[in-house]
Amino acid sequence: MTSAPPRGLEERRRDTRARLEGDVDLWVGTSGAPGGVHLIPLSYLWDGTAFLVSTPRASATGRNLLADGRVRLSLGPTRDVVIVDGTAEPVDTADLGRQTGDAFAARTGFDPRELDEPYQYFRIRPQRIQAWREANELRGRDLMRDGRWLG
Repeated sequence: MTSAPPRGLEERRRDTRARLEGDVDLWVGTSGAPGGVHLIPLSYLWDGTAFLVSTPRASATGRNLLADGRVRLSLGPTRDVVIVDGTAEPVDTADLGRQTGDAFAARTGFDPRELDEPYQYFRIRPQRIQAWREANELRGRDLMRDGRWLG
C-alpha cells in the first residue's frame, strides 16, 4: 500500500495514455454462448483511438468476439490498473492494410498473417476507461465515458 495522494484527472489521463502507448500486452475478457466466459492475455497495437488484437478465429475468444463484440480489457498490475470496456469489430486480414499489419507485427513480435492457423484481427474501440492505483483513487477513476475522454 502507498500513502501517496490520489492523482488528479490530468495526471491519470497522462499516465493512462503512456500505459496504452507503452505496454504491449493486456488481458482480454469476453463472454458469449459460443465460448462461455473467457479471459486470455493478448498483445496489441494502440493507434491512439483503438486497440488492434489478433487471436485464432476458432478460439473461445475469437468465437465470443464474433458473436458479441462487448469486451473488457485490463492493463497493468493490480495496484496501477487500467480497465477498458469496449466494442470489438472483426477486421479481415485482406482489409487490414499492409502498413497496419506490419505495424502490428513489429509492435507485438508476431505476425498472424504468416501462420497456417486462421487468425482474426479485432479492432476494439474503448467506450469507458477507468484507472486507479489504490482505494484513495476509486473516486474519479472514470477517464472516458461513451468513447470520449473526460476533462
